[in-house]
Amino acid sequence: MSHLSPAAGVLVLATCLFASDLPPDSGVPVSVVVTIRGEKNAPPPAVKQDDILVSQNKQHRQVTGLEPIQGPHGIQLWLLVDDGAVKSLATQFGDLRQFILAQPASTQIGIGYLHNGMVEKVQPLTADHELSAKAMRLPTGPPGISAAPYSAVEDLIHKWPDAGAAREILLVSSGVDPEYGLGPDDPYLDAAIHEAQRAGVVVYSIFYSAAGAGRSGSPAYWGQYNLSQICDATGGVMYWMGALPPPSITPYLDDLTQRLDGQYLLTFLAKPEKKNGLESVQIKSELPHVKVTGPSEVYVPASRL
Repeated sequence: MSHLSPAAGVLVLATCLFASDLPPDSGVPVSVVVTIRGEKNAPPPAVKQDDILVSQNKQHRQVTGLEPIQGPHGIQLWLLVDDGAVKSLATQFGDLRQFILAQPASTQIGIGYLHNGMVEKVQPLTADHELSAKAMRLPTGPPGISAAPYSAVEDLIHKWPDAGAAREILLVSSGVDPEYGLGPDDPYLDAAIHEAQRAGVVVYSIFYSAAGAGRSGSPAYWGQYNLSQICDATGGVMYWMGALPPPSITPYLDDLTQRLDGQYLLTFLAKPEKKNGLESVQIKSELPHVKVTGPSEVYVPASRL
């Protein structure tokens, strides 16, 4: 994208500035994508930067900017489908295509399929939503195909250049990682979360049980647990449907559209530490009945002092 505002250049979550380049105690400007919603998902009232509170490691930090994402920055959105998903996903294609076609003209959409720890990009990011909608196909993988969703997501993010737009992912998957199996600890999931937070990528997911996974509660539970971890950590949402595929994903796509419409680029002055790294943040609103959703950690460059 061209002719970007100055704030767009920090959308990757950190500038090249160091603490010694700034006045004492001011901090390093860091930008994150946040979603602002009203009570019971109603459209929020007008929100100013002074209405937002940011804490880093439980210390209050100064907010210096709040800009709508739609318009000045735009969105790059990858729709990623697990190639091991059940073929009944074909019944949802109409809903997915309508979701793609309904996005603003400034939104670029790419279509990818996950298998063997990689993303097959059947349609690169494009503002031509018709091309993206036509690129969708049935999952082709046999039951039990190694989608390795988190390795694939990490690789996609690592190779995703910053273009000044908000970078987001909608992942349709069972959430089960065949590279590691079931359980609460998954290093591939942890690596994907770290990469997404470092790059400022927001991850949304729709849980969709995989072919060959059966109706056992354990794979469904751990798949949903994994997906919720990466979504919560990046400021996204995991849409849960239970162990079986849902009759319709339209309500979830409608909710996601509302969330994308309510996104802002929030800039605050972060306190740098001795080393580059992720720092814990809490973001909330001072206004009643207004909810702010953002990442749980952000990348902050080190101090040179």
